[in-house]
Amino acid sequence: MPTTAPGHRSSPDGLPTDTTEDIRRRRPALALLPVGSFEQHGGHLPLTTDTLIACAVAEEIAGRHDVLLLPPLTFSCSHEHADWPGTVSLSARTLHVVVADIAGSLRRAGLGALVLVNGHGGNYVLRNVVQESAADGGIRMALFPGPADWDAARERAGIETSAHDDMHAGETETSILLHTRPDVVRDGYASADHDGGPRPHLLTLGMAAYTASGVIGRPSLATAEKGRALLAGLAEAFDGYPEVCGVGG
Repeated sequence: MPTTAPGHRSSPDGLPTDTTEDIRRRRPALALLPVGSFEQHGGHLPLTTDTLIACAVAEEIAGRHDVLLLPPLTFSCSHEHADWPGTVSLSARTLHVVVADIAGSLRRAGLGALVLVNGHGGNYVLRNVVQESAADGGIRMALFPGPADWDAARERAGIETSAHDDMHAGETETSILLHTRPDVVRDGYASADHDGGPRPHLLTLGMAAYTASGVIGRPSLATAEKGRALLAGLAEAFDGYPEVCGVGG
């Protein structure tokens, strides 16, 4: 079960504002690391979309559990979006090393577990980071949200688009930002729907082979209420993760 009144603080820009004395007093056993990206999200969502969403999910969790909320990683593996201006990527090996270094630092500081709150589906390497940490006796790690977590949250929120069709800048992502950051959602999302169809060679050809706008999904269906319900559903789905990570509820 979640703890109450964990005492976490964030600034208006979403960055944690805890002091070292706050952490010394609370002694959280679990850290959350939001992992976003800096990549195109069509003409109606910002390049920082995945980072904003990862931070929103982590903030929602921090409202239910006593955690050390870390600032986000804002660059990751966005190579499939390289055809659009503004997109910036890290190599998978760089992201792996950065996350592993953060995990090692947390372990030396006495933290028992680290959950990677991933906002970008292309960060496949994060699964390997989690696997290797477990196999090598490192800090206990988990990757969140998993597919089942998203499925439960999408059902709760009444998302109409399937997970396959709601791939990028669609109903889910637009709904979350309409709820948390409506100021960054541009006009035009109601007419930006695009069906990318089957995408068997996405890793080889990139997103540009399946969409000219960068959108695959139906942002026209997005609402702020769906965004609120999505975040609430994800926060509930997280409630079992501390126990899995060996640090209690």
